[in-house]
Amino acid sequence: MKIVTEKQAKTFAYASTSSVLDYSMDLNEKNLDFCINTITGRYPEKGYCSNLECEEICYILDGNGEFHKKDGDSIKFNKGDIIFINKKDIYYWIGNFKIAIVCTPAWSKEQCQLIDE
Repeated sequence: MKIVTEKQAKTFAYASTSSVLDYSMDLNEKNLDFCINTITGRYPEKGYCSNLECEEICYILDGNGEFHKKDGDSIKFNKGDIIFINKKDIYYWIGNFKIAIVCTPAWSKEQCQLIDE
């Protein structure tokens, strides 16, 4: 059993529109991780992002927004909704919301790819 307190979690800003509270460094598990991302606007700010290794399950803690895939699919979401993202999906977020994300295997910056439009 492990506990990672909110005080132990690290804050990162991957863009001016994304602030991440990352619990995974102290969790130190290779098979999964956890973070809370607050998005205000569009992330990424231009183009798309994709995770080459992780599947993600996302729970909307607060707010609402839209999830847009490069292939044209999009969904609107609200507080309380869950979104599942397949590895290698190419997408962007837009809105004002706070989202809890569990990744498997554990997320790393090297897996994440930013894609120009």
